[in-house]
Amino acid sequence: MRKATKNVAIVFGIAAGAAGIEHGIFEILQGNTRPAGLMIASIGLPCVPEEIWNACEPAMTVLPNFLITGILAVIFGLLILVWSIGFIQRKRGGLIMMLLSIALLLFGGGLFPPLIGIIGGAAGTRIHKPLPDKQPGGILRLAAKLWPWPLVLFAIWVFGQFPVGTLFNDFLQSIMGFGVLLILSMMPLSVYTAYAYDRLTATNSD
Repeated sequence: MRKATKNVAIVFGIAAGAAGIEHGIFEILQGNTRPAGLMIASIGLPCVPEEIWNACEPAMTVLPNFLITGILAVIFGLLILVWSIGFIQRKRGGLIMMLLSIALLLFGGGLFPPLIGIIGGAAGTRIHKPLPDKQPGGILRLAAKLWPWPLVLFAIWVFGQFPVGTLFNDFLQSIMGFGVLLILSMMPLSVYTAYAYDRLTATNSD
């Protein structure tokens, strides 16, 4: 088993599930009302997207009802959370998490959380894949030394931005471009360094 890769899948799943639940709760608070279109703001008035760091948590929904959308987002978020912790290592665990993440995208779970869940699910499909027997090259050895810091940075940013944004909205809003870049770069780097670490560990144990 690729243990580092499994850890990436778990952390990504927890992040996607928790964020999906958060979106769903805000949508439920908007009540039995109709969205203006496919794209929605999970946080309703008085939230103004241009004035808050999270842009009122943009999402999409194929259902014309905030309440039902929010309930489904919470359900799918919970399923992803539980699945990533307890079942991601199963034979089709990664594929199922990817499908749950797609459902989360369609039913109000935000835009970034489903992406995180899909990448985590993709990593989950590799947990039991055999590793090459040959010695890893210099780049892979360097990447293995970076593990687990890309995943740590990803987790700190994803889970820390809400309390920081609550206290320092203007500051976080001013660096959100950097924040998006950090998430988009740390996700593939976490996957790659996990693979490198698993590869090096497997080679050294032979």
